[in-house]
Amino acid sequence: MVIGIVGAGVMGSGIAQLGLEAGDEVLLHDVDETALEHAADRIRDGLTRRAARLDLDPDSIDDWVDGRLAGLRHATTLDQVGDEADVVIEAALESLELKQTIFRVLDAASAPATILATNTSALSIAAIAEATARPERVLGLHFFNPAPVMRLVEVVPGPATTDDVVDRATALVESWARTPVRSADRPGFIVNRVNRPFTIEALRILEERAATVEQIDEALRDAGFPLGPFELMDLTGLDVTTAAAIGIWEGLGRPDRLRPSPIQAELVEAGRLGRKTGEGFYRYDAGRRTAVSDRFVGSPTSLPPSEIAARILSAIDAEAHEAVDDGVATEHDVDLALRLGAAHPQGPFERRTAR
Repeated sequence: MVIGIVGAGVMGSGIAQLGLEAGDEVLLHDVDETALEHAADRIRDGLTRRAARLDLDPDSIDDWVDGRLAGLRHATTLDQVGDEADVVIEAALESLELKQTIFRVLDAASAPATILATNTSALSIAAIAEATARPERVLGLHFFNPAPVMRLVEVVPGPATTDDVVDRATALVESWARTPVRSADRPGFIVNRVNRPFTIEALRILEERAATVEQIDEALRDAGFPLGPFELMDLTGLDVTTAAAIGIWEGLGRPDRLRPSPIQAELVEAGRLGRKTGEGFYRYDAGRRTAVSDRFVGSPTSLPPSEIAARILSAIDAEAHEAVDDGVATEHDVDLALRLGAAHPQGPFERRTAR
């Protein structure tokens, strides 16, 4: 099978690596030649790390990597991708106008049976598909970063997507040893919507001065999460998390429960985006956390860690119920998505059963 990847950034490279690992041929396209060169290096490094984890003879690792890389080709135009690929996965910037332009070209260049998928995490599948003459073969395949590590893929049909396209795309995801979950075409899909209170409610607690940044992060780590909310925002980037928060909030009709915090806007405006700028909720030196940001220095309060965690988890549980009631996904798929895509120790409905 020939897999076309549009966009040679971190996500596109990671998705390409998955296809190559599975033995598929990958046709990679980007308008930036330098991005393609970096992608090739990134994919080689990723395959080498993967080979080191397999039960291979050390002398055969280079052959294994070279064998998979032999399936990687660069496409000079979108027309070439559409013409040659059986499945195209677009992983370009999160711009509806850009994605519609890409899909318009791919739609015109490809055979009717070609699947056209977008890796968008926030944009409407229906809106992207409007740019095509065959919206029935367009859907979302939302991989999580880093794609070679994260097992979850949200499979998101648009209103016109046929069952056959969904089934074929799901089978492809499974052949790459990923776990597909079905989501309706709603703002944030499953993970980015249901997990939104993980940061929004933490920010509410901080705004109220009911607990400090360090207290909140520690409480969530104690509850089984690998990172606290503020650690996670700093790692992801405040610009990214704030844009996602605003997009989901507006897409759902601006519900007060998901209203973005003014703290987020303040940090983005100040250029304090987290690890990548050296300061967010914490300060960093050469990527290592050194201290809490001066902006958030404060004395610990008497609020118990269990109450901090309970408040945030209750908000997540409430959003999970809202999402299921809205027809976004089943309870089972919400639980699975939160565990695999957001590192929850338990899904919201599993927590309810365990009580």
